[in-house]
Amino acid sequence: MIKEFVKSTLAEDVGRGDLYALVEDAIKVKADIIAKCDGVLAGQVYADALGDLEGFEILWGKKDGEHFSQGDILAIIHSDSHTILKTERTLLNMILHASSIATLTNSYASLIKPLGVKLLDTRKTRPQLRIFEKYASRVGGAVNHRMGLDDCLMIKDTHLKTIENLTAYIKKARTKIPFTAKIEVEAESLEIAILAFEAGADIVMCDNMSPTEVKEVVKYREENFKHIALEASGNISLETIKSYAQTGIDAISSGSMMHQANWIDISMKIK
Repeated sequence: MIKEFVKSTLAEDVGRGDLYALVEDAIKVKADIIAKCDGVLAGQVYADALGDLEGFEILWGKKDGEHFSQGDILAIIHSDSHTILKTERTLLNMILHASSIATLTNSYASLIKPLGVKLLDTRKTRPQLRIFEKYASRVGGAVNHRMGLDDCLMIKDTHLKTIENLTAYIKKARTKIPFTAKIEVEAESLEIAILAFEAGADIVMCDNMSPTEVKEVVKYREENFKHIALEASGNISLETIKSYAQTGIDAISSGSMMHQANWIDISMKIK
């Protein structure tokens, strides 16, 4: 799947061929990928797949998940001029995109890791880039939430509008969905959370609640349903995530790690 993604990404840029290569013969060159700001590297496995596809090797100065500083040489490439210049933008785009997500994700993860709370990503990914972006968030320190509608039954507020009896629905769902699939219910209040607890959910998501409201749900869970996991989501930012992590919640999910990640700055220089 990575190979196919890389192949199609390169084809998008190259089109019918790089016009540069029509002018002169190729020469042997060396290229450095240089960090122009601080960050966390991601994209290595995709860059290596591009190297395999185009026949060049990348010597990495940093590895996926490692921090880098402005001026660091992230990688060195030895190849011919036609190959390097044809693949330059595809290579940099993949590393830029993945590292930008990993960098912001790491900022979130580092704030709550000491508290033992898991950081989860979401399905708020760019179309056709879910696997790539969730890979990047994982490199940055997050745990992947569900990849799609087929690996967990999540009952959101919009679903609840269509369900008359949640207990009966979950009981029936247990006979329809895979044995290993979990059921998660989104709750916007303590009352809905209690309903989800009593209905037999595996996970209850405290959605758009304040930390004070989440603490009330945690307290009720601890007193009555210790086996049920709790997740917080909504209004999560770098400024608020620690206050949510201190409520006793098990996990915190946020889409902002992807859709608010600003691209970091790296470049390629040919020697």
